[in-house]
Amino acid sequence: MTATPYAFDWKARYPTYRSPVFARNVVATSQPLAAQAGLRMLAAGGSAVDAAIAAAATLTIVEPVSNGLGSDAFAILWDGSQLHGLNASGTAPAAWDTAYFNRKHGGKYPVRGWDTVTVPGAISAWAALHEKFGKLPFADLLAPAIELAERGHGVAGIVQQKWASQVPELSSQPGFAQAFMPRGRAPAVGERFVFADAGRTLRRIAETRGRDFYEGQTAQALVAHARENGGSMSLADLAGYRPDWCGTIQKDYRGFTLHEIPPNGQGIAALMALGILSNFDMAQYPPDSVETRHLQIEAMKAAFADVYRYVADIRHMTDVTPAHLLDDAYLAQRARRISMDRATDFAHGMPPSGGTIYLTAADASGMMISFIQSNYMGFGSGVVVPGVGVSLQNRGYCFSLDESHPNCVAPGKRPFQTIIPAFLMKDGAPQMSYGVMGGNMQPQGHMQTLTRMLDHRQNPQAACDAPRWKVQRGLRVDIESTMEPAVIEALRQRGHEIEMTTDSYMDFGSGQFIWRLTDDMEDGYAAASDSRRDGHAAAF
Repeated sequence: MTATPYAFDWKARYPTYRSPVFARNVVATSQPLAAQAGLRMLAAGGSAVDAAIAAAATLTIVEPVSNGLGSDAFAILWDGSQLHGLNASGTAPAAWDTAYFNRKHGGKYPVRGWDTVTVPGAISAWAALHEKFGKLPFADLLAPAIELAERGHGVAGIVQQKWASQVPELSSQPGFAQAFMPRGRAPAVGERFVFADAGRTLRRIAETRGRDFYEGQTAQALVAHARENGGSMSLADLAGYRPDWCGTIQKDYRGFTLHEIPPNGQGIAALMALGILSNFDMAQYPPDSVETRHLQIEAMKAAFADVYRYVADIRHMTDVTPAHLLDDAYLAQRARRISMDRATDFAHGMPPSGGTIYLTAADASGMMISFIQSNYMGFGSGVVVPGVGVSLQNRGYCFSLDESHPNCVAPGKRPFQTIIPAFLMKDGAPQMSYGVMGGNMQPQGHMQTLTRMLDHRQNPQAACDAPRWKVQRGLRVDIESTMEPAVIEALRQRGHEIEMTTDSYMDFGSGQFIWRLTDDMEDGYAAASDSRRDGHAAAF
């Protein structure tokens, strides 16, 4: 990065009503009220981290289908001189092992309910980030969320659609209808939703800098509700939880370096796919050509085949480590398996031995944060603890019950995680904080948007707006309806099993992007926000 901005094609456009935003202070989120909450902190003299915490707290109220007070979180941030990675994903209760689930659930992992809830980490992430990098009082950061919870807000259109789609499955879960069906149904678009219980809990979190959630009145309410509804969460599980300042893992691509959080997350899949694509001259093909899409799809499938076999809590990846999976020679070997003419159903290789919200914020001092927070599936476990307004994630569903797999459930272990923030560096300096939320779409979105920017110089908003694809298991590829029919047909001819599907919750992801224009900060940032959600980039 130099004093000369990167030579993006600012004329590149796809059908959308969004345009890039240019400013020295930016907050980009999936919901406008959350972006405004973060901007209030920046205007009050807060840091980008203060803005991110305010936005994250607000999103638990205004986008509850995707996250809540019982979510997990991850962050990557540049503090002005150093890059940091934070893993605030939950750990399994002490009672969990394969015998527990074999006894209670007949050897099958439940999808919803208390036995899918690991210790929630999001509140600990807010507190840990503020302790190191916050400038404003912690209580000030939660004020916008508290106000919206207690006074209510009009439910946004895309949030409402995703909210209503979850009601049939979750209405019988403990506490769900009381919290999220206040009139016996999902709120209508624009209808005021009040979440007073969550507002009161946020006040206690604000007063105790988060400890109430793990040791106080809220913790006691969580454990009592778990006990009443067949769960095993204990006060010791909550009180003993700590987030992990874990650093990052990285891979070079086209002169830049992409950073992701180490496993238990799936960010390594994006790095592996980029490492595979490094073996091809991607710029020779147009960005929307069948050749470009085919190579990207194949690289992603090869990466996922390994990730699903080997990735787990990094403390349990003893045979195959992240370094093994990111080995250049190994990824070149995987690249050689790609045929330009036919789709491949990749098996895992043998490396050499040895539902979600995303937001990003950047301030005029140069601090940038990439932050993601999630309850996993829509409304997570479906469990909402009455009186405290805590809706809980279902990340435990991502564990395996196969005792030979590194992701097998065990006490205190973190499950495989889908949520991943991303951060791009250039010559040791920060370049872009970004993410694309949406289940297994996330590393695919990281790779698709980044290659558009670095191989084809599409600007962040154009890269965000372009049609996306999503690989599933085997040869199946889901395609966004806006993709060109000729390209879809050409992919079918190569053997890809194309599905034109509309996923009511995860869909094709939603991204937020903040690109630093020059190293002297005189020009600030270019920001983009995905039209697949209700959000935007707020700036001054």
